[in-house]
Amino acid sequence: MIHIDGSYGEGGGQVLRTSLSLAAITGEAIRIENIRAGRKKPGLAAQHLTAVRAAAAICQAQVRGDALRSMMLEFVPGSQVQAGHYTFDVSEARQGGSAGALTLVLQTILLPLALAADDSQVTLRGGTHVPFSPPLTYIQEVYLPIASRMGVQASVRLNAWGWYPQGGGEAVLRVTGGNTLEGINLLDRGALRQVRGVAVVTELPSHIPDRMAHRAENILRDANLQVNIKPQRERGIAPGAGIFLTAEYKNSLAGFSALGRQNLPAEKVAEMACEELLDFHEKVAPVDVHLADQLLLPSALASSTSQYRVAEISTHLTTNAWVIQQFGLAEINIDETEKIVAIAPLISSPDDRP
Repeated sequence: MIHIDGSYGEGGGQVLRTSLSLAAITGEAIRIENIRAGRKKPGLAAQHLTAVRAAAAICQAQVRGDALRSMMLEFVPGSQVQAGHYTFDVSEARQGGSAGALTLVLQTILLPLALAADDSQVTLRGGTHVPFSPPLTYIQEVYLPIASRMGVQASVRLNAWGWYPQGGGEAVLRVTGGNTLEGINLLDRGALRQVRGVAVVTELPSHIPDRMAHRAENILRDANLQVNIKPQRERGIAPGAGIFLTAEYKNSLAGFSALGRQNLPAEKVAEMACEELLDFHEKVAPVDVHLADQLLLPSALASSTSQYRVAEISTHLTTNAWVIQQFGLAEINIDETEKIVAIAPLISSPDDRP
Protein backbone atom coordinates (compact mmCIF):
# COMPACT_ATOMS: atom_id res chain seq x y z
CA MET A 1 0.00 0.00 0.00
CA ILE A 2 1.35 3.40 -1.01
CA HIS A 3 1.12 5.94 1.83
CA ILE A 4 0.46 9.55 0.83
CA ASP A 5 0.63 12.55 3.15
CA GLY A 6 -2.26 14.79 2.16
CA SER A 7 -0.73 17.76 3.95
CA TYR A 8 2.31 17.83 1.63
CA GLY A 9 2.90 21.05 -0.33
CA GLU A 10 -0.28 23.03 -0.82
CA GLY A 11 -2.20 20.39 1.12
CA GLY A 12 -5.32 20.51 -1.06
CA GLY A 13 -7.57 18.26 -3.08
CA GLN A 14 -5.10 17.77 -5.94
CA VAL A 15 -3.20 15.25 -3.80
CA LEU A 16 -6.37 13.20 -3.45
CA ARG A 17 -7.43 13.40 -7.09
CA THR A 18 -4.06 12.46 -8.55
CA SER A 19 -3.67 9.62 -6.04
CA LEU A 20 -7.10 8.23 -6.94
CA SER A 21 -6.42 8.46 -10.69
CA LEU A 22 -3.11 6.65 -10.35
CA ALA A 23 -4.46 4.03 -7.97
CA ALA A 24 -7.21 3.19 -10.49
CA ILE A 25 -4.75 3.09 -13.40
CA THR A 26 -1.97 1.11 -11.70
CA GLY A 27 -4.10 -1.08 -9.41
CA GLU A 28 -1.98 0.05 -6.44
CA ALA A 29 -3.69 0.27 -3.05
CA ILE A 30 -3.28 3.66 -1.36
CA ARG A 31 -3.72 5.19 2.07
CA ILE A 32 -3.99 8.98 2.25
CA GLU A 33 -3.77 10.75 5.61
CA ASN A 34 -4.19 14.43 6.53
CA ILE A 35 -6.49 14.93 3.53
CA ARG A 36 -6.77 18.63 2.61
CA ALA A 37 -4.99 19.57 5.83
CA GLY A 38 -4.01 22.91 4.29
CA ARG A 39 -7.61 24.03 3.81
CA LYS A 40 -9.85 26.08 6.09
CA LYS A 41 -12.29 23.16 6.23
CA PRO A 42 -10.02 20.10 5.99
CA GLY A 43 -11.05 16.60 4.98
CA LEU A 44 -13.34 15.41 2.20
CA ALA A 45 -15.87 17.94 0.94
CA ALA A 46 -18.78 16.86 -1.27
CA GLN A 47 -16.84 17.10 -4.55
CA HIS A 48 -13.91 15.12 -3.12
CA LEU A 49 -16.18 12.43 -1.70
CA THR A 50 -17.88 12.17 -5.09
CA ALA A 51 -14.47 11.83 -6.76
CA VAL A 52 -13.63 8.98 -4.35
CA ARG A 53 -16.90 7.22 -5.17
CA ALA A 54 -16.42 7.76 -8.91
CA ALA A 55 -12.90 6.36 -8.85
CA ALA A 56 -14.09 3.42 -6.76
CA ALA A 57 -16.96 2.71 -9.17
CA ILE A 58 -14.76 2.47 -12.25
CA CYS A 59 -12.29 0.00 -10.70
CA GLN A 60 -14.55 -1.75 -8.14
CA ALA A 61 -12.40 -0.54 -5.27
CA GLN A 62 -12.82 -1.30 -1.60
CA VAL A 63 -12.79 1.96 0.30
CA ARG A 64 -12.46 2.93 3.95
CA GLY A 65 -12.84 6.48 5.22
CA ASP A 66 -15.21 7.66 2.47
CA ALA A 67 -17.27 10.12 4.50
CA LEU A 68 -17.67 13.89 4.58
CA ARG A 69 -14.81 15.61 6.43
CA SER A 70 -12.82 12.37 6.68
CA MET A 71 -9.08 13.09 6.70
CA MET A 72 -8.06 9.47 6.04
CA LEU A 73 -8.84 7.26 3.08
CA GLU A 74 -7.86 3.73 2.14
CA PHE A 75 -8.55 2.79 -1.47
CA VAL A 76 -7.92 -0.72 -2.78
CA PRO A 77 -8.75 -1.28 -6.48
CA GLY A 78 -10.59 -4.53 -7.14
CA SER A 79 -10.23 -4.70 -10.93
CA GLN A 80 -8.83 -2.99 -13.96
CA VAL A 81 -10.69 0.18 -14.91
CA GLN A 82 -14.09 -0.70 -16.36
CA ALA A 83 -15.42 1.40 -19.23
CA GLY A 84 -19.15 1.99 -19.24
CA HIS A 85 -22.02 4.41 -18.62
CA TYR A 86 -21.86 6.17 -15.26
CA THR A 87 -23.64 8.98 -13.41
CA PHE A 88 -22.07 10.91 -10.53
CA ASP A 89 -23.92 13.69 -8.70
CA VAL A 90 -21.98 15.90 -6.27
CA SER A 91 -25.21 17.09 -4.65
CA GLU A 92 -25.89 13.55 -3.38
CA ALA A 93 -22.76 13.59 -1.24
CA ARG A 94 -24.13 16.08 1.25
CA GLN A 95 -27.55 16.49 2.83
CA GLY A 96 -29.15 19.61 1.44
CA GLY A 97 -27.15 19.39 -1.80
CA SER A 98 -23.87 20.94 -2.92
CA ALA A 99 -22.42 23.16 -5.63
CA GLY A 100 -19.13 21.27 -5.44
CA ALA A 101 -17.27 21.31 -8.75
CA LEU A 102 -18.10 18.44 -11.08
CA THR A 103 -14.92 19.29 -13.01
CA LEU A 104 -12.85 17.90 -10.13
CA VAL A 105 -14.68 14.57 -10.46
CA LEU A 106 -14.11 14.70 -14.23
CA GLN A 107 -10.38 15.24 -13.75
CA THR A 108 -10.17 12.24 -11.42
CA ILE A 109 -11.68 9.69 -13.80
CA LEU A 110 -10.80 11.06 -17.25
CA LEU A 111 -7.37 9.48 -17.71
CA PRO A 112 -8.29 6.11 -16.17
CA LEU A 113 -11.23 5.88 -18.61
CA ALA A 114 -9.08 7.08 -21.53
CA LEU A 115 -6.69 4.18 -20.86
CA ALA A 116 -9.50 1.62 -20.40
CA ALA A 117 -10.22 -0.83 -23.21
CA ASP A 118 -13.61 0.52 -24.34
CA ASP A 119 -15.56 3.75 -24.63
CA SER A 120 -17.36 5.45 -21.74
CA GLN A 121 -20.06 8.02 -21.15
CA VAL A 122 -20.30 9.82 -17.81
CA THR A 123 -23.10 12.15 -16.70
CA LEU A 124 -21.84 14.58 -14.07
CA ARG A 125 -24.00 16.86 -11.92
CA GLY A 126 -22.99 19.65 -9.57
CA GLY A 127 -21.21 22.99 -9.96
CA THR A 128 -19.91 23.69 -13.45
CA HIS A 129 -18.53 27.19 -12.86
CA VAL A 130 -17.67 27.79 -9.21
CA PRO A 131 -14.84 29.56 -7.33
CA PHE A 132 -11.49 27.83 -6.69
CA SER A 133 -12.09 25.11 -9.30
CA PRO A 134 -11.49 24.85 -13.04
CA PRO A 135 -14.63 25.99 -14.88
CA LEU A 136 -16.07 23.48 -17.30
CA THR A 137 -15.45 25.99 -20.09
CA TYR A 138 -11.71 25.75 -19.34
CA ILE A 139 -11.87 21.95 -19.64
CA GLN A 140 -13.70 22.30 -22.98
CA GLU A 141 -11.63 25.08 -24.51
CA VAL A 142 -8.12 24.50 -23.12
CA TYR A 143 -7.46 21.22 -21.33
CA LEU A 144 -9.18 18.72 -23.63
CA PRO A 145 -7.83 20.27 -26.88
CA ILE A 146 -4.26 20.17 -25.49
CA ALA A 147 -4.77 16.67 -24.02
CA SER A 148 -6.01 15.49 -27.44
CA ARG A 149 -2.53 16.19 -28.80
CA MET A 150 -1.27 13.65 -26.27
CA GLY A 151 -3.79 11.00 -27.34
CA VAL A 152 -6.70 11.65 -24.96
CA GLN A 153 -9.85 11.31 -27.05
CA ALA A 154 -12.65 12.88 -25.05
CA SER A 155 -15.34 15.55 -25.29
CA VAL A 156 -17.67 17.15 -22.78
CA ARG A 157 -21.05 18.74 -23.41
CA LEU A 158 -22.52 21.31 -21.02
CA ASN A 159 -26.24 20.72 -20.53
CA ALA A 160 -26.94 23.18 -17.68
CA TRP A 161 -24.86 25.83 -15.96
CA GLY A 162 -24.33 25.38 -12.21
CA TRP A 163 -23.04 28.28 -10.10
CA TYR A 164 -22.21 28.60 -6.41
CA PRO A 165 -24.07 28.17 -4.09
CA GLN A 166 -27.00 26.40 -5.82
CA GLY A 167 -25.13 24.08 -8.18
CA GLY A 168 -27.55 22.12 -10.32
CA GLY A 169 -25.32 22.01 -13.39
CA GLU A 170 -24.95 19.02 -15.68
CA ALA A 171 -22.32 17.88 -18.16
CA VAL A 172 -21.86 14.72 -20.20
CA LEU A 173 -18.33 13.40 -20.71
CA ARG A 174 -17.61 11.01 -23.57
CA VAL A 175 -14.30 9.17 -23.56
CA THR A 176 -12.86 6.96 -26.27
CA GLY A 177 -10.95 4.12 -24.64
CA GLY A 178 -7.86 2.23 -25.72
CA ASN A 179 -5.62 5.28 -25.99
CA THR A 180 -1.83 5.31 -25.88
CA LEU A 181 -0.57 8.63 -24.58
CA GLU A 182 2.28 10.53 -26.21
CA GLY A 183 4.52 13.16 -24.67
CA ILE A 184 4.11 16.85 -25.43
CA ASN A 185 6.62 19.57 -26.25
CA LEU A 186 5.43 23.11 -25.49
CA LEU A 187 8.35 25.47 -25.19
CA ASP A 188 7.25 28.13 -27.68
CA ARG A 189 3.65 29.28 -27.93
CA GLY A 190 4.00 31.15 -31.23
CA ALA A 191 2.03 34.24 -32.19
CA LEU A 192 -1.36 35.07 -30.69
CA ARG A 193 -4.07 34.35 -33.24
CA GLN A 194 -7.05 35.64 -31.28
CA VAL A 195 -8.79 35.89 -27.94
CA ARG A 196 -12.22 34.30 -28.04
CA GLY A 197 -14.69 33.93 -25.26
CA VAL A 198 -18.18 34.01 -23.84
CA ALA A 199 -19.86 36.32 -21.35
CA VAL A 200 -22.67 34.29 -19.81
CA VAL A 201 -25.61 34.73 -17.46
CA THR A 202 -28.44 32.50 -16.33
CA GLU A 203 -31.68 33.87 -14.87
CA LEU A 204 -30.40 37.44 -15.23
CA PRO A 205 -31.07 40.28 -17.71
CA SER A 206 -29.34 40.23 -21.09
CA HIS A 207 -27.68 43.61 -20.55
CA ILE A 208 -25.27 41.99 -18.06
CA PRO A 209 -23.46 39.68 -20.53
CA ASP A 210 -23.57 42.51 -23.09
CA ARG A 211 -21.74 44.80 -20.65
CA MET A 212 -19.17 42.13 -19.72
CA ALA A 213 -18.43 41.37 -23.37
CA HIS A 214 -18.26 45.04 -24.37
CA ARG A 215 -15.86 45.95 -21.56
CA ALA A 216 -13.58 42.98 -22.21
CA GLU A 217 -13.43 43.66 -25.94
CA ASN A 218 -12.53 47.31 -25.33
CA ILE A 219 -9.72 46.40 -22.91
CA LEU A 220 -8.21 43.75 -25.15
CA ARG A 221 -8.48 45.82 -28.33
CA ASP A 222 -6.71 48.67 -26.54
CA ALA A 223 -3.88 46.14 -26.03
CA ASN A 224 -3.91 45.50 -29.80
CA LEU A 225 -5.29 41.96 -29.51
CA GLN A 226 -7.72 40.32 -31.92
CA VAL A 227 -10.82 39.53 -29.88
CA ASN A 228 -14.28 38.01 -30.29
CA ILE A 229 -16.48 37.61 -27.19
CA LYS A 230 -20.08 36.47 -27.43
CA PRO A 231 -22.69 37.55 -24.85
CA GLN A 232 -25.06 34.69 -24.00
CA ARG A 233 -28.07 33.95 -21.81
CA GLU A 234 -28.04 30.26 -20.94
CA ARG A 235 -29.97 27.61 -19.05
CA GLY A 236 -29.48 27.19 -15.30
CA ILE A 237 -31.56 26.71 -12.17
CA ALA A 238 -30.41 29.92 -10.47
CA PRO A 239 -28.90 33.33 -11.25
CA GLY A 240 -25.23 33.38 -12.17
CA ALA A 241 -22.75 35.26 -14.32
CA GLY A 242 -19.21 34.91 -15.60
CA ILE A 243 -16.81 35.61 -18.42
CA PHE A 244 -14.51 32.96 -19.92
CA LEU A 245 -11.65 33.90 -22.25
CA THR A 246 -9.39 31.65 -24.34
CA ALA A 247 -6.12 32.97 -25.73
CA GLU A 248 -5.41 31.00 -28.90
CA TYR A 249 -1.73 30.97 -29.86
CA LYS A 250 -0.13 29.19 -32.80
CA ASN A 251 1.08 26.31 -30.60
CA SER A 252 -0.90 26.60 -27.39
CA LEU A 253 -4.08 27.63 -25.60
CA ALA A 254 -4.60 29.42 -22.29
CA GLY A 255 -7.76 30.17 -20.34
CA PHE A 256 -8.89 32.95 -17.99
CA SER A 257 -12.16 33.62 -16.23
CA ALA A 258 -13.97 35.62 -13.60
CA LEU A 259 -17.29 34.97 -11.87
CA GLY A 260 -19.95 37.51 -11.03
CA ARG A 261 -21.39 38.01 -7.58
CA GLN A 262 -23.78 40.36 -5.87
CA ASN A 263 -22.70 44.03 -5.85
CA LEU A 264 -19.88 43.37 -8.33
CA PRO A 265 -20.47 45.34 -11.56
CA ALA A 266 -20.43 43.44 -14.82
CA GLU A 267 -17.60 45.64 -16.06
CA LYS A 268 -15.44 44.73 -13.06
CA VAL A 269 -15.94 41.01 -13.76
CA ALA A 270 -14.65 41.56 -17.30
CA GLU A 271 -11.69 43.57 -16.04
CA MET A 272 -10.63 40.79 -13.66
CA ALA A 273 -10.46 38.18 -16.42
CA CYS A 274 -8.70 40.56 -18.83
CA GLU A 275 -6.10 41.47 -16.22
CA GLU A 276 -5.16 37.80 -15.82
CA LEU A 277 -5.00 37.28 -19.56
CA LEU A 278 -2.82 40.33 -20.21
CA ASP A 279 -0.48 39.38 -17.38
CA PHE A 280 -0.04 35.93 -18.92
CA HIS A 281 0.41 37.37 -22.42
CA GLU A 282 3.36 39.48 -21.23
CA LYS A 283 5.17 36.44 -19.81
CA VAL A 284 5.63 34.73 -23.21
CA ALA A 285 5.28 31.18 -21.77
CA PRO A 286 2.93 28.78 -23.62
CA VAL A 287 1.41 27.08 -20.54
CA ASP A 288 -0.77 28.94 -18.02
CA VAL A 289 -0.64 28.25 -14.30
CA HIS A 290 -3.68 25.94 -14.34
CA LEU A 291 -2.61 23.84 -17.32
CA ALA A 292 0.89 23.50 -15.86
CA ASP A 293 -0.14 21.03 -13.17
CA GLN A 294 -2.90 19.42 -15.27
CA LEU A 295 -0.40 18.31 -17.92
CA LEU A 296 1.78 16.44 -15.40
CA LEU A 297 -0.39 13.35 -15.13
CA PRO A 298 -0.84 12.57 -18.85
CA SER A 299 2.86 13.32 -19.34
CA ALA A 300 3.81 10.82 -16.64
CA LEU A 301 1.61 8.16 -18.28
CA ALA A 302 2.92 8.81 -21.79
CA SER A 303 5.18 6.58 -23.85
CA SER A 304 7.69 9.39 -24.49
CA THR A 305 9.18 12.36 -22.67
CA SER A 306 7.54 15.76 -22.30
CA GLN A 307 8.75 19.25 -21.62
CA TYR A 308 6.90 22.53 -21.41
CA ARG A 309 7.54 26.09 -20.29
CA VAL A 310 5.17 27.51 -17.67
CA ALA A 311 4.19 31.06 -16.83
CA GLU A 312 4.37 30.33 -13.11
CA ILE A 313 5.66 27.55 -10.87
CA SER A 314 2.82 27.13 -8.38
CA THR A 315 2.58 24.94 -5.30
CA HIS A 316 -0.16 23.06 -7.19
CA LEU A 317 2.48 22.12 -9.75
CA THR A 318 5.20 21.07 -7.30
CA THR A 319 2.71 19.20 -5.10
CA ASN A 320 1.26 17.27 -8.04
CA ALA A 321 4.78 16.35 -9.19
CA TRP A 322 5.55 14.96 -5.74
CA VAL A 323 2.38 12.82 -5.69
CA ILE A 324 3.13 11.32 -9.11
CA GLN A 325 6.65 10.45 -8.03
CA GLN A 326 5.28 8.47 -5.06
CA PHE A 327 3.96 5.97 -7.61
CA GLY A 328 7.33 5.60 -9.34
CA LEU A 329 5.90 6.30 -12.79
CA ALA A 330 8.10 9.19 -13.92
CA GLU A 331 11.03 11.42 -13.14
CA ILE A 332 9.92 15.04 -13.00
CA ASN A 333 12.32 17.94 -13.09
CA ILE A 334 11.15 21.52 -12.60
CA ASP A 335 13.71 24.14 -13.63
CA GLU A 336 12.74 27.19 -11.58
CA THR A 337 15.07 29.50 -13.49
CA GLU A 338 13.90 28.64 -17.01
CA LYS A 339 10.43 27.61 -15.77
CA ILE A 340 10.63 24.41 -17.79
CA VAL A 341 8.94 21.22 -16.60
CA ALA A 342 10.50 17.99 -17.91
CA ILE A 343 8.82 14.59 -17.43
CA ALA A 344 10.52 11.30 -18.24
CA PRO A 345 8.15 8.31 -17.89
CA LEU A 346 9.80 5.30 -16.25
CA ILE A 347 7.24 2.76 -17.49
CA SER A 348 6.79 2.69 -21.24
CA SER A 349 3.31 1.24 -21.65
CA PRO A 350 0.17 0.47 -19.64
CA ASP A 351 0.88 -3.26 -20.03
CA ASP A 352 4.09 -2.84 -18.01
CA ARG A 353 2.30 -1.30 -15.05
CA PRO A 354 1.61 -3.35 -11.92
